[in-house]
Amino acid sequence: MLSVNNVSLQYGGKKLFEDVNLKFTKGNCYGIIGANGAGKSTFLKILSGEVEPNKGDVTMDKGERMSVLQQNHNAFDHETVLRTVMLGYRRLVEVMDEKDALYMKADFSEEDGIRAGELETEFAEMNGYDAETEAQQLLMALRIPMELHGKTMKELDGKMKVKVLLAQAVFGNPDVLLLDEPTNDLDIASVRWLENYLMDFENTIIIVSHNRHFLNKVCTNICDVDYGQINMFVGNYDFWYQTSQLMARQQKEQNKKAEQRAKELQDFIARFAANASKSRQATSRKKELERLTISDFKPSLRKYPFIDFKFEREIGNDILLVEGLTKKGYFEDVSFTVQKNEKIGIVSDNSRAITMLYDILMGKEQSDAGTIKWGKTIVNSYFPTDNGEFFDGCDLTLVEWLSQFSKDHYEEYLRGWLGRMLFSGEEALKHAKVLSGGEKVRCMLAKMMLAGGNFLILDEPTNHLDLETITSLNTGLQNFKGCMLLTSHDQELMNTVCNRIIEINGTKVYDKNTNYDAYLDEISEGK
Repeated sequence: MLSVNNVSLQYGGKKLFEDVNLKFTKGNCYGIIGANGAGKSTFLKILSGEVEPNKGDVTMDKGERMSVLQQNHNAFDHETVLRTVMLGYRRLVEVMDEKDALYMKADFSEEDGIRAGELETEFAEMNGYDAETEAQQLLMALRIPMELHGKTMKELDGKMKVKVLLAQAVFGNPDVLLLDEPTNDLDIASVRWLENYLMDFENTIIIVSHNRHFLNKVCTNICDVDYGQINMFVGNYDFWYQTSQLMARQQKEQNKKAEQRAKELQDFIARFAANASKSRQATSRKKELERLTISDFKPSLRKYPFIDFKFEREIGNDILLVEGLTKKGYFEDVSFTVQKNEKIGIVSDNSRAITMLYDILMGKEQSDAGTIKWGKTIVNSYFPTDNGEFFDGCDLTLVEWLSQFSKDHYEEYLRGWLGRMLFSGEEALKHAKVLSGGEKVRCMLAKMMLAGGNFLILDEPTNHLDLETITSLNTGLQNFKGCMLLTSHDQELMNTVCNRIIEINGTKVYDKNTNYDAYLDEISEGK
């Protein structure tokens, strides 16, 4: 068991945590959630011992081992892939190295023999004789072929390194496993493998992730970081979200009723306090007023933007016809027709091919062959995966920036759209060129909403977004009444929004009216 005891942490004048007490027990998976800057990753560092709290401590049962997913992808560049995985259980590797060094000695002594025997016993207790096989199996499960196991880490690309470090973290069945954004840069097959692995894991898991589908799949508990406190809820992310929304509504309703009753009592007391015949009733009401409590309700530090795509022009029968579309090096002979009410998920092993398809549809690139025919009633709006052209070197304030894309240039009107995306007050006067990745995405979504398109094309819109904005975007796209082409690594978004899936790998290889989960199940069975 891992225990957090009265932990407090303060940086400068900012309190991140105050008197946090938690117990993480075997057989459970805990998802750590909270607004950006709430301290989720810092909390994991406190658990691992990388960051020392100002007050309190973290304790783990004697003899237990903790493993942490490494964030420095280049930390093991000079190690082989196989050894990097085994270094997840550092004591095992130390024993193995010392044992091998003893056996290599030319003058192997009796004392060396005794020490070797001790090491052999410890090695066996750590299941060391099966360690190399386990490491190989983990790598193979993550689709890292045997021929790469002897290579050094620096010879692998970034996405392969992520998989190796994930294998390292889970290697050797640690008692406590800490994972900070473990699904980042993982392909969907690896994410599904990790989900299944963690669901079968019998020890303690603590995760920080923005992947809602992943949190829903693996978590037994959610730890909500808000106002320097961490409150634990039983259930997965969706259960926490529904519960927290219900609790907030109930608290507001109770406060509203209490405030209304307090006003009634105050009015009665003011009217009849000096009236002798009513003095007993007035006194009774004073006592009731004193007993009446109105909770100091704090809205969460989380802020959910308001994302709602509306359009004025209704969609006709002709929407989009693509025939024989070819772009050398990306795809060939791709054909499909978009019908009313279709929200199509476009998937591919090659993300650049999807971006090229979208750029061609929007007229930013030219195809080598094929035709595209948009319906006359269609007003399209595009969210590109790379938004640099809209912000790089742009010295405009956000009000001025959004004004470029609006028919109405009235400042209050533009501030209203920015306010929806959490840029209120002075925030609306920030300069576009200094925005963070998530802020740029929110600006692009404001631009799209302002455009009023009845056909949306979105290429990885959840990149850089926090859970709150992803949740709001999900709701907005579900409520959208027009047509859509959508590509995202967010499985929950794809599954809850799309009603048709098209896979393009070289050419079109899959096209069905189905949801994303059913598509994944089908292709998994096919393999």
